Amino acid sequence: MDQLTDILSDLSGWPLLVLVGLLAFGECAAFIGLILPGETALLIGGALAATGRTNIAALVIVAAVCAVVGDSVGYEIGRRTGMPLRRSRLGRWVGEERWQRAETFIQRHGPAAVMLGRWIGVLRALVPALAGMTRMPYRRFLAYNVVGGVTWATTVVLIGYVLGASWKRAQGYLGAASIGIAAVVVLAVIIRWIVVRRRRRHGR
Repeated sequence: MDQLTDILSDLSGWPLLVLVGLLAFGECAAFIGLILPGETALLIGGALAATGRTNIAALVIVAAVCAVVGDSVGYEIGRRTGMPLRRSRLGRWVGEERWQRAETFIQRHGPAAVMLGRWIGVLRALVPALAGMTRMPYRRFLAYNVVGGVTWATTVVLIGYVLGASWKRAQGYLGAASIGIAAVVVLAVIIRWIVVRRRRRHGR
C-alpha cells in the first residue's frame, strides 16, 4: 500500500488519471481489488487533486466511467466462463469462503447487490462476476451498476479531495460510513418499490 501511495504521489495530470482509472477498472474486471483496492487509489487521487496535481472533475469522471466499465467486464467474464472460473487456479486463490460470501449476498439482495456490493471491499471485486455466472439480465445489472459505480467513485474521490493529507484517516472511516450509505440505498430501493407497487394497484 505504501508503494502504491508513493507511485501515485509521483504522478500528476493525465498519468495520474490513467493509473487511478486502471485501478478502478481492474478492481472488478481482474479481481485486482483483492490485492490493491481501487478505493484507496481513488482516495489518494482525490487528495492529490486537492493539491492541484490533477483536475478534480476529470478525476471523478474517469473514476466513475472506469468503475462502471470494469464491473461490466467482470460480469462478462463471469457470464462466459461460469463455474470453471471459480474452480480455476485464480478462483481457488480467491478462496471459496469469499465466493460463498458474495453468492449469499446476491441471493439475499438480488440485482441491488450489484449496487450495494460497491461499498463492501471483497464484494466489490466478486459480485459482478457472480452476477454474470448466475445469468442476471445484463440490462438490470447495468442499471444498478451505473448507479453504484457513479455514486461510489464520486463519493470516494470527493472524500479524498476534502480531507487531503488526512486521506489515510478517511480510509479507516470509510468502512463504517459505507455501511450507513448502503443502508440509505437499501431504504431508497424499498421506498421506490412500495411507491411503484401502490401506483400499479391504483392503475388497476
